[in-house]
Amino acid sequence: MGKIIAIANQKGGVGKTTSAINISACLAEAGKKTLVIDMDPQGNTTSGLGVDRNEIDYSVYDLLLCECTFNQVKVETEFDNLSLIPSDEDLAACEKDLLGIENKEFILKSHLLTVRDTYDYVIIDCPPSLNTLTLNALSCADSVIVPIQCEYYALEGLAQLMHTIDLVTERLNPRLKIDGVVFTMFDGRTNLSIQIVETVKDNLDRHIFNTVIPRNVRLAEAPSFGQPIIYYDTRSVGAESYRNLVKEIIALD
Repeated sequence: MGKIIAIANQKGGVGKTTSAINISACLAEAGKKTLVIDMDPQGNTTSGLGVDRNEIDYSVYDLLLCECTFNQVKVETEFDNLSLIPSDEDLAACEKDLLGIENKEFILKSHLLTVRDTYDYVIIDCPPSLNTLTLNALSCADSVIVPIQCEYYALEGLAQLMHTIDLVTERLNPRLKIDGVVFTMFDGRTNLSIQIVETVKDNLDRHIFNTVIPRNVRLAEAPSFGQPIIYYDTRSVGAESYRNLVKEIIALD
């Protein structure tokens, strides 16, 4: 059975989408058949994997409203072993359109029940908020990976996110667990980045991945070319960092 991992943090700008794109690509590179689901209305995971949002027939919005099938919405990317459920701007209206729908938190789960065995991993890029879209992701996920930017304000709200995940585990998905926290945008030249890492390690009673994702120019450039970092610059520090992170993720199973 394929493992479903939600990449979640309600704070924006922490490297969540970058991590979703590159974790997925590195899993695929490692020979794992991987599906990425873009649950963010901004659609950056979709464009970051080289898919033009203006040229898709259906998006995850249509899937959640049951206006298309899984096979109709699925897109095969240009990268081996990597499929995508794309997002577009229509998803921003999903919260309103799902009002009054019974068991709306389980719609995505119902669609994945029949197809998850087709994949080794399903990676869900959650929006930077704790809404119905995020609850759909957490309700069907086996685990959560939480990216944290190495800046002071990135720590704010972390306790709230962990509390929300615990509530989802208690009320919606007893199987859900936290795979771990991953530090992103790390700059070893600054005391602040080092202090943030040490503070979290000292105070957070959760698994923390050994791999730290550095602040890297090539990593920042790659999405504008519609490519994961391992294709944009396969020998860059960013590429090797995500390969190492994925080795840790695979080792958890």
